[in-house]
Amino acid sequence: MKKWISYGIFCLLIPAVVICGTVLFPAKRYAWVSLCVALLSCLPVFLQFERKSVDAKRLILIASMTALSVLGRILFTPIPAFKPVTALVVITSMYFGSEAGFLTGSLSAVISNFWFGQGPWTPFQMFGWGILGFIGGLLAKRLKHSRILLALYGAIAGVLYSAAMDIWTVFWADGAFNLSRYIAILASSLPFTAIYAVSNVIFLLLFCKPIGKILERVQIKYGL
Repeated sequence: MKKWISYGIFCLLIPAVVICGTVLFPAKRYAWVSLCVALLSCLPVFLQFERKSVDAKRLILIASMTALSVLGRILFTPIPAFKPVTALVVITSMYFGSEAGFLTGSLSAVISNFWFGQGPWTPFQMFGWGILGFIGGLLAKRLKHSRILLALYGAIAGVLYSAAMDIWTVFWADGAFNLSRYIAILASSLPFTAIYAVSNVIFLLLFCKPIGKILERVQIKYGL
């Protein structure tokens, strides 16, 4: 039951909040939409809580991965579209589940934007990185055992994230979804999409094994 509630929140409720917030409310209300997405992202993780001692340790690890993701985004600021955020979010979901992946992705976006700047794009970034983490958790077993699939998912994730952000661009330009403009924006953003997809592959292949070993040892030690 908890699993299906989580799926409903991530796949239906959060995207509905993001789209409705963009269409129905003025741009200055984006802070409320971001807050709603952040709270909804936390809810499925809290639903998983059963043992307090384990839950506190799990939260600390999720917070650490989120902090690492935020720091990575800031450190790679000089290189446009070349960011380790997706890789770290996916790694988190591979070892701690889809709920943890979504939470790490959404919080990474809103927290790092205190540095990069908050705006109506923030909820879309929160959902974009969050859903990539969520899907990564569902594919965790396969991704752990195949570097080819891991690299392929990194590339696809780059395309999906860019496509999600281009939806926001269309809403910002037209106030509604315009298919022809969306296709044009997709085409014009191909260089950035390609760079981001390549960066996902590089960071996943570089970080997955060393960080994964650390997370596995922590899981065994604390029974997570």
